[in-house]
Amino acid sequence: MNTKVVLTCALSVALVAPAIAQTGTKTKSDAEKTKATADGMTTKTKMADDGKTKVKGKSDEGDKLKAKTTLRKGDVSTSRGGVLVGGALMAPDKDLIDNAMGSADHTALVAAVKAAGLAETLKSAGPFTVFAPTNAAFDKLPAGTANSLVTPEMKAKLTTILTYHVVSGRFTAAELKPGQVLTTVEGEPLTVMKNGNGLMLKDAKGGLARVTIPDVISSNGVTHVVDAVLMPTK
Repeated sequence: MNTKVVLTCALSVALVAPAIAQTGTKTKSDAEKTKATADGMTTKTKMADDGKTKVKGKSDEGDKLKAKTTLRKGDVSTSRGGVLVGGALMAPDKDLIDNAMGSADHTALVAAVKAAGLAETLKSAGPFTVFAPTNAAFDKLPAGTANSLVTPEMKAKLTTILTYHVVSGRFTAAELKPGQVLTTVEGEPLTVMKNGNGLMLKDAKGGLARVTIPDVISSNGVTHVVDAVLMPTK
């Protein structure tokens, strides 16, 4: 059997199962496992807890197919209902801190939150809206700044900066409109701006941060991943 035909058939079964089912295909599904047969090709699809998908196929002639797919950052897992951030699936039933701790892109933020003593606050009922800078965002700060901020002597300054990234209430991307002014927990404003089809924020010093992953839902609020650290005037 032609290998190209086998690959085309296998991908069609894996990705368009409903349409195939209507044309006489036999399918069997168990949670995140799916088995389908069509045109002499049998495929098995399995989704893991982290959103990765494995596909195996075998034709009547013995041709075989193996494939793996991985959710890209920001993709939604339809079976789990979460968003992939920093290589981890953010679970809506976890709080803001527990989800952030799972992201490989937010280790600097988590360390800063712990150093400022804000972890328990962000694990409380809230709800809160958090604009979460990535590790790369912290790396944009002047050399040595990120490390100095987590020292005991800088705790007050660190707390000011971090609370400037938090707004009381739950604001999804659909509820954030260009020109809208948000009052942060720190007390100073953030201004919502349009960025193509997405959003960005202007801080009190005129700095800009782009929302790279919106609407990361947690049990006590929502996180929007941003690519820069927002700075208050204080």
